[in-house]
Amino acid sequence: MERTAAAGQKYNMVGRKYLLFVFALVFLAACKNEPSSVREETPAVVKKDPVAIPAFHRDSAYAYVEKQVSFGPRVVGSEGHAACKEWLVAKLESWNIAVREQPFTAELYTGVSPTGTNIIGSINPQEKRRILLAAHWDTRHIADQDKNQDRRDDPISGADDGGSGVAVLLEIARTIMQNEIELGVDIVFFDAEDHGQSSDGNSSWCLGSKYWSRNYQGPKPEYGILLDMVGATGATFRRDQISLQYARPVADKVWNMANSMGYGNYFIKQDLPAFTDDHLFVNEIANIPMIDICNRSVRGFGTHWHTHNDNINIIDRSVMRVVGQVLLAVLYKESTGHI
Repeated sequence: MERTAAAGQKYNMVGRKYLLFVFALVFLAACKNEPSSVREETPAVVKKDPVAIPAFHRDSAYAYVEKQVSFGPRVVGSEGHAACKEWLVAKLESWNIAVREQPFTAELYTGVSPTGTNIIGSINPQEKRRILLAAHWDTRHIADQDKNQDRRDDPISGADDGGSGVAVLLEIARTIMQNEIELGVDIVFFDAEDHGQSSDGNSSWCLGSKYWSRNYQGPKPEYGILLDMVGATGATFRRDQISLQYARPVADKVWNMANSMGYGNYFIKQDLPAFTDDHLFVNEIANIPMIDICNRSVRGFGTHWHTHNDNINIIDRSVMRVVGQVLLAVLYKESTGHI
């Protein structure tokens, strides 16, 4: 018995040594196959305590529309365009937002090539996580959809088509600067969006967003949200195919947020065919997933679109408040990982 036990003990010791040797070989092989530099993982969104979502002030946004309209039509190359540009830059700078002007040659289908300017504001530039918000600030040079054919060659005031999106983003910028957020927000006002010719497809439209997308530098935002025609009485917003093709999760996020806030009668979960807007080129050229919040139904744009009825009388403060409040909710919930 003693001799058998000793033999078994020796056998167990040999077995343990063998197992340790095998484990050592496996460990060394794993170390050998490990790359010399550790792969950089995409940082996970850390869930933080919820923050209060600030209120969007509709009267302030309305005043920004009024101010833009007071310059007259903001057609690229016009005096009203130049005056509005100076005001937009000064307004953002007055809130201590870092602003950069991005001039470019706008080669218009009408044969002239004035200087267009994209206006870029960066909030919390030190933050790595960033969201892009955009709108176009120029206005249509002709009223090609107006019933009065005698006035079709006259430029429109663009209170909604151009003015409302800019106004909502200005109020969001002002609100964020007064209510701390742990998130980077980039605001871009695209120029020369609306000086296109209907018969030539996409080539003459959205010149500012094309230029911005081709020359984008810096950390890429996680996604973008474009506003276009977001202030007219009776406006409703549906999801177009460009938004769904390139940024469906973002569209779901925004429309679900709006519906959870009781705004389902504005943000309608109905899908529309694709249409050309600045988000197309941000998606395709800059490769940044971007959705479009735009007043469009199955019948097309509103009846004031590209007419002289697109004036201050078409603007509804309540519509702008809904859009602005939804965006603020998305941004502040995004900053804490609660969306």
